[in-house]
Amino acid sequence: MARPIKETPILYGEDARRFEAAMKRAETQKISDEERKKIREGYEFMKSISKF
Repeated sequence: MARPIKETPILYGEDARRFEAAMKRAETQKISDEERKKIREGYEFMKSISKF
């Protein structure tokens, strides 16, 4: 039987500021075209060997 999921705690103070700053950095992170191509190739490979 599955265990119940606990409620997500609310962040306050320095923890909240640190979390918000991390989320802003994550939103603006860019990747190069070369890295994007590498990711796409990996995705296409995994898609080709998957059997759904």
